[in-house]
Amino acid sequence: MNRFTIQLEEIKAAYAAESNPTLEVRLERISRIEKMIKVNEEKICKVLEADFGVRHPIETRLAEFQMVYQAAKYTRKHLKEWMRPVRMETPSFMDSSEAWTESQSIGVIGIMSPWNYPIQLALVPAIAALAAGNRVWLKPSDRCSRTSGFLAGLIQEYFHPSEFCVTTGGIDVAEQFAALPFNHLLFTGSEAVGKKVMRAAAENLTPVTLELGGKTPAILDSTANLQEAASAIIYGKLLNGGQTCIAPDYVLIEQGKQDTFIQELQAAAQSQFSNPEELTGPINDAQLQYWQHLVSNALDHGAKAIPLLNNLSAGARRFEPVALIGAAPQARVLHEEIFGPILPIVTIADTAAAIAYINNRANPLALYWFGKNKKNMRRVLEETRSGGVTINDTLLHAAVESLPFGGIGASGMGTYHGKAGFDTFSHHKPILEVRGLLGSNLLKGTKPARPPYTKNTERLLKRLK
Repeated sequence: MNRFTIQLEEIKAAYAAESNPTLEVRLERISRIEKMIKVNEEKICKVLEADFGVRHPIETRLAEFQMVYQAAKYTRKHLKEWMRPVRMETPSFMDSSEAWTESQSIGVIGIMSPWNYPIQLALVPAIAALAAGNRVWLKPSDRCSRTSGFLAGLIQEYFHPSEFCVTTGGIDVAEQFAALPFNHLLFTGSEAVGKKVMRAAAENLTPVTLELGGKTPAILDSTANLQEAASAIIYGKLLNGGQTCIAPDYVLIEQGKQDTFIQELQAAAQSQFSNPEELTGPINDAQLQYWQHLVSNALDHGAKAIPLLNNLSAGARRFEPVALIGAAPQARVLHEEIFGPILPIVTIADTAAAIAYINNRANPLALYWFGKNKKNMRRVLEETRSGGVTINDTLLHAAVESLPFGGIGASGMGTYHGKAGFDTFSHHKPILEVRGLLGSNLLKGTKPARPPYTKNTERLLKRLK
């Protein structure tokens, strides 16, 4: 028995001693997360900047801290309601019987968080797990080692390890972590690693929630306002240096509108990111090299690169955002998740062609549609499959705490945020209190549904039709 197995048994023992924490206990744990971040905002911003090389503190506050605060606020407002039993309808033959469900905690929740938003994507699911009455064990990414280490220290300061535990480390630690018999395991990351996590969890029949990624399309309808669409797309694309799982990965647009749209993209990029210190850098040299290889491969396959910014300062790990047009279908940039400031533009004939293009690929984590034609909008919504959708903007569906967040197919399984997170980390136990059953009142106090079967049973069946 290794140290991780022993540690999990200790956390499970602590959970067993308090498997149904009160509303007050749950809210107090969530409040500690809020306080932990509020007191240390400035320090966390500096640590994140050290990991990314360039990351503006306002971007960190918007994309990391505010998501945590919003999750805590929404949960605090609704948790009492979520914890209440839910009465369910019973069939008429059960007479005065009552049925209901009760939400119960399930145990110890494992969370494997990624490097791109290492605060938000660690603590938002932790809030949901604690709200449901569980204990949490977090394994943050080693690619943002400074932030992961600092976060681990903070959690150890604010929580007992039997409430909220953190383990840092590399691939070997991650592999051992995924193989532990958690009561539920949430992983956020790539599809390739997600498959490994799911295989490891399957050995223990551990339920998993996988938040993956994929190639998120942005569709520009013929009725779209190109200036507004470009502004929204460039923000969604360049936030966090493009290292966002729901960033627009590529654009689908009619051929005749491509040149005007590119001009609007360049204007929007210059307007929003003219300060080079506001464009987050790649997390490491490997990420930078990946972006360079994607562009090089696209150029080899006939693409033209169009710079979107021209004022980046010199320094380590800097990359000039580009749009790519005319790439051949076999170019890597049209098949692999980009996760960076590269925007392929693909021309299509119409809405039907856009739908066909999307449906010939794996289901994306998000989809963005721009336009005014409601009929075309409904076609896209009904005929495509994606984890979530924002219409006439990007990213924002993930900021609405009442909306479930999650993927479908290759982009993931399961959801969280708001009540969806509470439900994911709860068991909704069905309960029936029997008062008269199967015709006992209908047929003179007998219970003809039970053997020995008689003519009364036949009469009962006719009454139940």
